[in-house]
Amino acid sequence: MNILGISAFYHESSCCLLRDGRLVAAASEERFTRVKHDPRLPVEAFRFCLEREGLDLLDLDAIAYYELPEVKLERQLWSGRQASELDAQGPERAIRERLGWEGEILTFPHHLCHAASAFYWSGFERAATFTVDGVGEWATTTYGRGGRGEGNGLSQFAEVRFPHSLGLLYSTVTAYLGFAVNDGEYKVMGLAPYGEPRLVDRLAQAIRVEPGPGFTLDLSFFDFVAGTRMWTAAFEELVGGPPRRRGEKLLPFHRDLARSVQVLLEETLLDKVRWLHGQTGEEDLCMAGGVALNCVANGRILREGPFRRLFVQPAAGDSGGCLGAAALANAKLGGTPPAREPLRRVDLGPSFSHAEIAAVIAAAGLPATDYSDREAELLAAVAERLARHEIVGWFDGRMEHGPRALGNRSILANPLDSDVRERLNRRVKKREAFRPFAPSVLLRKAAEHFELDHPSPFMLETCAVRSDLDLPGITHVDGSARPQTVDPVDHPRFAALLDAFFRRTGCPILVNTSFNVAGEPIVATPVDALLGAADATLDALVLGDFLIDGRDLPEVWRTLLPAWRERRRSGFADASSRPTSAISEELYTFV
Repeated sequence: MNILGISAFYHESSCCLLRDGRLVAAASEERFTRVKHDPRLPVEAFRFCLEREGLDLLDLDAIAYYELPEVKLERQLWSGRQASELDAQGPERAIRERLGWEGEILTFPHHLCHAASAFYWSGFERAATFTVDGVGEWATTTYGRGGRGEGNGLSQFAEVRFPHSLGLLYSTVTAYLGFAVNDGEYKVMGLAPYGEPRLVDRLAQAIRVEPGPGFTLDLSFFDFVAGTRMWTAAFEELVGGPPRRRGEKLLPFHRDLARSVQVLLEETLLDKVRWLHGQTGEEDLCMAGGVALNCVANGRILREGPFRRLFVQPAAGDSGGCLGAAALANAKLGGTPPAREPLRRVDLGPSFSHAEIAAVIAAAGLPATDYSDREAELLAAVAERLARHEIVGWFDGRMEHGPRALGNRSILANPLDSDVRERLNRRVKKREAFRPFAPSVLLRKAAEHFELDHPSPFMLETCAVRSDLDLPGITHVDGSARPQTVDPVDHPRFAALLDAFFRRTGCPILVNTSFNVAGEPIVATPVDALLGAADATLDALVLGDFLIDGRDLPEVWRTLLPAWRERRRSGFADASSRPTSAISEELYTFV
């Protein structure tokens, strides 16, 4: 049975393919169109999923969609949108007209898709489910349970409904601090340790956390339902400071506000998971939804909460909704259940052969060293460069699905380097100086350097750094880090590189950040990688078996990049439809 899952028309449009219950392909549209958070129908991701498996439309049993458009319409009308602006049939019509699909389309509730995306790939036999985001159709938070076997499945027994939303509370502060909603929440989380939680009591007046599953926002402080920004004048009075304009200097007030909303989020989530545990009695917890990408909160839930184990869907936001929709459709049609083994890797996107990469390098006229059949020499050469504090682009194997680069589309650096964070933020990533970087560490060595007693392969929780080594490149201001543990069974080449660096330096850790610059999606193709390396002024680039010195990348490429990117973005099949999103720079508009 072949089921294709789609999430689209809000943000992070994505597509995945299940074959007899196995997740064999998944990708976000933004990686192909180069439009960050592209919300349009994932035409290119759809084509990739079919081509990857050698399928055509007639081989599909169904297409699954990650929300109920008719129910979403109710919320849109309640929010004051004009009926003439809305189209509940739009998603189905687009799937049929643009993808040419004439077969069955199955739709499922947004938060049930989030829950399914986590539970069915957790490896747990039974678990509680907890989903938290901005908003689905009506739900913003749901509580449920999942079980495998006859008579089991997924159920959700409690929810919090729009406009009461932890995700929207956090996004309100994100916008207030001058960051883009649905993009800058990571920035708020990274800024928080620089501040003090002195505004928690004030912010707490904007939300009433009730006994049981509920909480209620005081809407006098929020203007996201029908306004032009996320907050009201009353919110400005509440927090006691003016909103920051984008690009303005970050003041102690801004850092304190970030810390305070982070603390409020963590305490509220802990309260709710404790209630959920009491209701279900389950030992394990599955989480998804955009708020589940808050790795600091995840770490506290695991350390201080009542559940024994936690699984967070690596693509926890809307990009992972297609996985849940496909799993639910597969179950409804009687297909083979997803494997009981936990998800161990998310490199589910496109890959490129040695010949394809060689052709790109030749077309660009670049000198490159070919290490075919000499992997140990390649790894030693890269480890030596990293030991010399060079910054290296690493493009290998299939592209990852979700927001994290996990050793396939990464920029790597030496965590022992005292100024590597400043160089990465300013020169390479072109982003704010306070942003932290995550470590990738050999699984067998993780407990020697981090307070971590279990694998953490997806960078979805923070923990304290406890190392005899000085690791300024990956240690945040509060002494924490967001590690990726690398198992050689799952990632043999990346683990071998870490091992080569360990043998060279005594350090089994590398700085690992996504291969992109600010405002750009993670690179997908060898061409993206070459141009991205030039833009980021990397010292070296690994493309499969090839090693390219950064000095050999033409400097003129950087001046040509804006025009090239615009031509590429306009060259895709769905370019005729404007890439409008339900999220602007400063406001969720709930279209």
